[in-house]
Amino acid sequence: MNIRPYRQIERRKSRKIKVGNIFVGGDAPISVQTMTNTKTTDINATLEQIETCVNSGADIIRVSCPDQESTSALKQIIKSSSIPIVADIHFHYKRAIEAADSGAACLRINPGNIGNSHKVKEVINAAKQNNTSIRIGVNAGSLEKSILDKYGEPSPDALVESALRHVRILKDHDFHDYKISVKASDVFLAVAAYTQLAELDNCPLHIGITEAGSLRAGTVKSSIGLGNLLWAGIGDTIRVSLSADPSEEIKVAYEMLKSLGLRRRGVTVISCPSCARQQFDVIKTVQEVEKRLEYISESITVSIIGCVVNGPGEAKETDIGLTGGGKGTHQIYVNGITDHIIRNENVADYIVNFVQKKLNKKN
Repeated sequence: MNIRPYRQIERRKSRKIKVGNIFVGGDAPISVQTMTNTKTTDINATLEQIETCVNSGADIIRVSCPDQESTSALKQIIKSSSIPIVADIHFHYKRAIEAADSGAACLRINPGNIGNSHKVKEVINAAKQNNTSIRIGVNAGSLEKSILDKYGEPSPDALVESALRHVRILKDHDFHDYKISVKASDVFLAVAAYTQLAELDNCPLHIGITEAGSLRAGTVKSSIGLGNLLWAGIGDTIRVSLSADPSEEIKVAYEMLKSLGLRRRGVTVISCPSCARQQFDVIKTVQEVEKRLEYISESITVSIIGCVVNGPGEAKETDIGLTGGGKGTHQIYVNGITDHIIRNENVADYIVNFVQKKLNKKN
């Protein structure tokens, strides 16, 4: 459907970098990423999880490399993965060098935490030689002691100062292919830090609310925080952090982006909460339709409304619409226009088949 001017978000103008074959920043689409939670040394399990996330729409995926065995496994994982791999590195500079040499598309490090200037230089040289970008990943839960001593507690100023300290190290070594995250589990803290940072550096920003919680609680918290940032045009790549299967993070991220008109993927269902006026079981129908059409990656909008009060109006805004009518008779709309009536049909079956036929015809 056409996007009206008042629905458009003006994105912050950032530099564009590459993470493997994915552009991040500039006019590139906001990329969606997650992180594996398998043992990196279990190559098959990790690759299986990556593929599940790819099928859910992941553009980039991060893999933790806490030891040499993990960076050794990383080489095979990268070779077999269909999307770019970010190596998650903490403290040990040799793991960063090994990951870059193994073909990691990006290193998630804090340069100031990996040793003296000689070690930092070695890591940056390895990144340059392998066309590996770097994410400076600042987290409110792991700020440097000197920063905490100065500010007393995590604050927006503390997060931003930490990030810019690490940026200076990269720039001192003439390295500019970096992006930054300043994450916190506190929504107010994270949003304030990202908003401040967005004015001080034009690099791409990786946005997220860290340790957001379980699937439901974390989705709500992330939607509030990331929704505020995205609405303000801030964010070039996104990770929703949930205590849930990584593929769920991808699905939630896309729902956020779809709701703001920033990116479209898969079936978007517009449905009523249902009431005594409903002419079929709306809740059950919506659950079944979403589950059965979960595999679809093409963008299509479907409205499923239980009665004629709001049904016709919602149908005008969707590709396919269904409005419940009396005596088992329901109205079907196509591209916002009244198309035909169905009688005594299984509503979920009909909508699923109709969507599949429409997409097949389109392709």
